[in-house]
Amino acid sequence: MRSLTERLRRESGGSAACERLAATGDLDELAGVLTAPGQPLWARELAAFRLGLAGDRRAFESLVLFLNHRDPPRCASAAYALARLRDPRTARAAAALATNELRVAYALHPVRLLVELRAPESVPALITTLRRRLRPHDPHRRVALACIEGLGALGDARARPVLTEALAHPPLAQAAAHALKRLPQAG
Repeated sequence: MRSLTERLRRESGGSAACERLAATGDLDELAGVLTAPGQPLWARELAAFRLGLAGDRRAFESLVLFLNHRDPPRCASAAYALARLRDPRTARAAAALATNELRVAYALHPVRLLVELRAPESVPALITTLRRRLRPHDPHRRVALACIEGLGALGDARARPVLTEALAHPPLAQAAAHALKRLPQAG
């Protein structure tokens, strides 16, 4: 919360409105920021983050938009808040973002969120995303590594074929070998 608030204070130019949003305990006031026209991006992010941490599902749509933002710190804060929101729609939204080939450059945080959620959608989405990253000269190595590490952490045997395939890619081989060791033995 502190790093988010500091970043948003800088974005707001140290405005009194930022200080008020950071300090308020009024969830309706925070939700109003998400629906009021003309609100700056920093205000919407701060309101959504605080609502998410409070478990207020009015933040869900805004947090999903921030999870898919081009700015990594916004994605990271949204993923953090979504993991704590406990909205049943979160895993499905994260899976959709992680597997969207048009937005793969921004898939790192949705992938990490899927691992944290350990939802039924997590393993299939990570397998799909990783399989697409195994193409020759794919520029999204960080996303591939996050998928590999996540599949190892989730320990689901369905990941064995794609992790075995990743062994053939030198930049991914060590991580894939480690992830394979974490899977249950084939039986």
